[in-house]
Amino acid sequence: MKHPNRLPFEGVLTRLDIPSDSAPSGARGHRVLLTRAAAEEAIPTLLGMAVGFTADLDGHNPRQKCGLINEAFIEGDELRVRGHIYGHDFPEICEAMSDQARELGMSYEMIECHVADMRAAVWTLTQVTFTGAAILLREKAAYKSTRVSLSASSERFNGRLSFEGEGLLVIG
Repeated sequence: MKHPNRLPFEGVLTRLDIPSDSAPSGARGHRVLLTRAAAEEAIPTLLGMAVGFTADLDGHNPRQKCGLINEAFIEGDELRVRGHIYGHDFPEICEAMSDQARELGMSYEMIECHVADMRAAVWTLTQVTFTGAAILLREKAAYKSTRVSLSASSERFNGRLSFEGEGLLVIG
């Protein structure tokens, strides 16, 4: 169903079976590797989870939600997500996703993580439960190769953003 406050997005949430470029928050300085098997098992926990952001796009704020994940799937070594941003409610995120698309990435939020060996330099995650995701600057993400973009085309209209996709037009 089309809705004026649902702006479709898609993104690469993380890479699988590849160590992170840097340590994610909560990993006590360790880089991490999410196994494909753990991701496959945890995909259902992503569905219906929120997408958050911080004002500076520099991290996570699980209490500042701007969208929802509706779909998650694996393609090659990427865990990909699709959903919608509340475009009318959060025009600043939509503008960043339009203007800074090449600079933005994603990061996961999770709990109940099982680490194969806590003494290892790279923690291998063999079981996780996703609790959400964040849109942030790639340079701040644990995986620098993540990305996120609006699924709809966007353009400027009288100094404001307008979004078109699937017959949807929103002028913020």
